[in-house]
Amino acid sequence: MRSRTKITAAIGALALVAVAGVAAFYSVAGNAGNSASCSAARAKAARMAPLARGEVAAVQVNATPMPTPDLAFNGPDGTPTTLSAFKGRTLLVNLWATWCPPCLKEMPALDALQSTLGGKDFAVVAINIDTRNLDKPKAWLAERKITALPYYADPQAKVFQELRAARKVEGMPVSLIVDTEGCELAILQGPADWASADAKALIGAAQQR
Repeated sequence: MRSRTKITAAIGALALVAVAGVAAFYSVAGNAGNSASCSAARAKAARMAPLARGEVAAVQVNATPMPTPDLAFNGPDGTPTTLSAFKGRTLLVNLWATWCPPCLKEMPALDALQSTLGGKDFAVVAINIDTRNLDKPKAWLAERKITALPYYADPQAKVFQELRAARKVEGMPVSLIVDTEGCELAILQGPADWASADAKALIGAAQQR
């Protein structure tokens, strides 16, 4: 009986090893596939890297761009939308909240960037993640005459949690530069002067095909 028990245990252990091996294989293969789907974005990232300087020196350009999570949030009219709805445009995706002083400081610059460059080829997607006093963000924007930015919001702050789970976010604000195919070209954890010449040059490199 003891011998049979040992054999059964050994078979079980081997089975677990085999399952783990298969899981590891598919995990690696999946990551490779994700990376391959953004292979064309590497040239853009290479052009951007030397331009991460001055006012945007803290931007981290991804040498190997990966697909951006398809974040879900509400559009200006309250209708649910996702990041994939913007496919075809280069994006500066920004998460902000009224309880975050650095976020508020950069909002006028984001508004100016959208006013200058926003259109069919580029958009600033600034997503508010306030979970209380939901009228406060709109009132704050109106008081400061920030009108070029469409109002996007996620009152459950799931977009922040999703990025955090992907180990992309430690705090607020956070900004992502995403290409026309949804590939993350760069990330910045912290504020920046997005209306500066440095920022516009970086965005311009992201837009080049």
